[in-house]
Amino acid sequence: MFPQTRLRRLRYHPAVRNLVRETDLSVHDFILPLFVRTGKNVKNEIASMPGNFQLSVDRLVDEVGAAVELGVRAFIFFGIPTSKDPQGASAWRDDGIVQQALRALRPVFKDVLLITDECFCEYTDHGHCGILHEHGGRLDVDNDATLPNLAKQCVSHVKAGADVVAPSGMMDGMVAAIRKGLDASGCTHIPILSYAAKYASGFYGPFRDAAESPPSFGDRNTYQMDPSNSDEALREVALDLEEGADIIMVKPALSYLDIIRRVKDRFGVPMAAYNVSGEFAMVKAASAKGWIDERRVTLEILTSIKRAGADMILTYHALDAAKWLK
Repeated sequence: MFPQTRLRRLRYHPAVRNLVRETDLSVHDFILPLFVRTGKNVKNEIASMPGNFQLSVDRLVDEVGAAVELGVRAFIFFGIPTSKDPQGASAWRDDGIVQQALRALRPVFKDVLLITDECFCEYTDHGHCGILHEHGGRLDVDNDATLPNLAKQCVSHVKAGADVVAPSGMMDGMVAAIRKGLDASGCTHIPILSYAAKYASGFYGPFRDAAESPPSFGDRNTYQMDPSNSDEALREVALDLEEGADIIMVKPALSYLDIIRRVKDRFGVPMAAYNVSGEFAMVKAASAKGWIDERRVTLEILTSIKRAGADMILTYHALDAAKWLK
């Protein structure tokens, strides 16, 4: 008989494999992204993201309840407003769509984590992540003019019931501005989950359909990171931590596992990774063609993100994965 090596002996029995497994994936690792819009009894499936929907507030309550039954305990919300303007002012109004959702959810789900995405691309009529100004003969986002609005948006969301705010616009100084605004409003206990290393990625396409937020001109390369850069991510994370970020995020996840690992090794702080819409859509499309085993591939991807160093994973696979992990 061929002699078993020590490593092979540890793979021989499934119970032994379980005992020596280094990375355990759990439903408690997941944050489910949800899209909320105005209206009643609205549940519009997103064509490029099967099983994900634009939901009115009443249907959102049902969706969160179903997810909680599966063990999902954390959610992040993206708003689709009725009207948009150059500043995205509905993002910080008391009657904004995310604020309405939070006020409906908070009395029903007292023990779940309600996280709000903090950006303006869904709320501006131009689809960019802040106020525009002309620079060098072209329009671009005015970084400093956008910061006070981000702080107002965060404070408004917290007052409506948010437990965590998650700024995603990649504005320089955004964490410091938000921390100052929260503290001045008596919200010193609220953590900031910063999209610290957010890349200008081609994997966001389905999300822009879901959130109805494609830019009306140009792109976001002037404020999101170049996919070719790795050292820059460490500098971005260091700045956000200095400004008061409590949790940092790398986005996207699957093509940036090396960034997740580098950031975790360097800083050792609580870390999130966003398994984004394009990554989700590719798995769903290949599965629909019968080219892959969806369950096996999905769990392998999510495990790889956690193995790379993520403590929490924002993923549209959360409901399916929760069922498979039971």
